[in-house]
Amino acid sequence: MEKFIYLIRHGETDLNKRGVMQGRGMDTDLNETGRQQAEAFYQAYKDVPFDKIYTSTLKRTHQTVQRFIADGIPWTQYAGLDELAWGIYEGQESTEDVKIVFDNLMKSWSAGDLHLKFERGESPLDVHKRQLEVLEKLIEQNDAKNILVCMHGRAMRLFLCLLMNLPLYEMDRFPHKNTTLYKLKYDGEKFEILEFNNTDHLTSYCAQD
Repeated sequence: MEKFIYLIRHGETDLNKRGVMQGRGMDTDLNETGRQQAEAFYQAYKDVPFDKIYTSTLKRTHQTVQRFIADGIPWTQYAGLDELAWGIYEGQESTEDVKIVFDNLMKSWSAGDLHLKFERGESPLDVHKRQLEVLEKLIEQNDAKNILVCMHGRAMRLFLCLLMNLPLYEMDRFPHKNTTLYKLKYDGEKFEILEFNNTDHLTSYCAQD
C-alpha cells in the first residue's frame, strides 16, 4: 500500500536559540517562537487526513504536534525517534572549545568513523539501531496512508539516510530548521522524497499574521 510520510523537526526551544547542544537527555519545552512555528505547521497541514502520529519520547516533539493530537489522531511515542545523545556535552554553552570538539566529531563521522561518540553519548550507529523499529512500523501492511512523524535534527538526518538507503556518513546532505518538513512517499518497496527541507508554512503564516 502506498504511504505518505510527513517528517518534521520539532519547533524551537530556548537551547536551540542559544546554540546549546540539546540531545536525548534534555527534555526541554518549546519557546514562544517554537509554539508559533508549531501553530504555523498545524494551520498549513490540518486538512491532511493523517492516520497516525509518531513522535519521540521528548516533550518538544509532543508540543510541536499537540494540535494534531488534540484532533484525536492516534499517537505513539517511540524512543527510536529520540535525538542522538550528546553525552557530557549536553546542555553546555557553545564555547569555542566545545565547537572545536563538535566539529572534529562531525568530520570523523563524515569520514565514515560512525562508531565514535562523546562520553556517555551515542554514535550514529547506536541511533541507527534503535531507528530500525520505527522503520518497521512505517512500512508494515496496514491502512495508515498518511503518517506524521515529529523528531529531532541530527536523528532526523540519520533517519532520512535509513529511509533513503544511504550510508549514514551522508547525513549532512539533509539540512533542517525548526519544523522543517520532508515529505516522502513509500510505494511498498522504497521511499521517495517529494518535498525537501520545506518551510513554506512559516513564510505563509508570518505573511498572514
